[in-house]
Amino acid sequence: MSVAFAGNSAPTGSREAGPLRVMIVDDSVVIRGLISRWVGAEHDMEVAASLRTGLEAVNQIERINPDVAVLDIEMPELDGISALPKLLAKKRDLVIIMASTLTRRNAEISFKALSLGAADYIPKPESTREASAADIFHHDLIEKIRHLGARLRRRPAVASPPLAPASPAPAQRSPVARPAAPTPAPSLYPQSASGITTRPFSSQAPKVLLIGSSTGGPQALMALVTELGPVIDRVPVLITQHMPPTFTTILAEHLARSSRRPAAEAVDGEPVKPGRIYLAPGGKHMRVARSGVDTVIALDDGPAVNFCKPAVDPLFTSAIDIWHGAILSVILTGMGSDGMRGGKDIVAAGGNVIAQDEASSVVWGMPGAAANAGICAAILPLNQIGAKVNRLFAGDRA
Repeated sequence: MSVAFAGNSAPTGSREAGPLRVMIVDDSVVIRGLISRWVGAEHDMEVAASLRTGLEAVNQIERINPDVAVLDIEMPELDGISALPKLLAKKRDLVIIMASTLTRRNAEISFKALSLGAADYIPKPESTREASAADIFHHDLIEKIRHLGARLRRRPAVASPPLAPASPAPAQRSPVARPAAPTPAPSLYPQSASGITTRPFSSQAPKVLLIGSSTGGPQALMALVTELGPVIDRVPVLITQHMPPTFTTILAEHLARSSRRPAAEAVDGEPVKPGRIYLAPGGKHMRVARSGVDTVIALDDGPAVNFCKPAVDPLFTSAIDIWHGAILSVILTGMGSDGMRGGKDIVAAGGNVIAQDEASSVVWGMPGAAANAGICAAILPLNQIGAKVNRLFAGDRA
């Protein structure tokens, strides 16, 4: 058994200022060593424990009292998906980041983990010997720990209800994993006293819906598309979610089940039509372009934009050449500022931007950047965005 402790634990539930306490749970000594070194090198976090199995984590959680757990999926004695609910039962506000190699099975398990209360997931590189893969893993993991841990300390110690699976559609025989919308929360910015101002909605009728999201996005997207059936039937819906390959394949399947409309990873050159959801495939930017009289998908294997691939900005900016100002864009929960620059261009062309509010966001980075840039016509809780989008496509201009 390999167990290592660091630092003095505080009483469970404590939110005292100080470094974020990170518990690393992985049966690979190499991965544990890497993550421990990375976490230990950060000024605002520390290694609370380095453990080999989920069983060790469950048995020691009260003693260790971590803020964040990086939890492997495949481990002896007790795997990650089995340990997850046990850990949350003992520490409701624990931020759990699932870590797995990039396989379809592990991607499916990661999605299940989100429905059970995990905060996020991260794909582990198949080999840490490849410098670029290790660097990406290092950067993304530290950012997730930092931003999700900061959110924990910003909010009361009350766990949000996990996403619940939905009943299958009458025509379907397999279970449908449809998330329930998060608990209603009032918008943080109903008045200008908040310091954030909104702009009037454009009078131009939208002809396309564009959505960008990142951390917390899969849950938010699956909740949102359940309400967008009338819009999907009328116009194309294009989504960029920061997510690696394989994961986007499975997300598209979940979106199809949740919306009960066709949804798939976009294919280069395919026509963009109403009645479908087009999801940017992991590892490629998704743009739109003209091909004769048709609008088509244009996939781009170029460098990362805003440290992301796919990124939201390329989709947003390319859409202006096709639909000009007849665009409604929605920026959901996520780290960073991706979507803000593209949103500025959309507004300059006469379109509209809606941002998810801070209270309902897992991380208020992307929507917060758009809100603080003054480009949003509305800043709404997740459970109010669907209704607003439906009204705008039905003719509402306020």
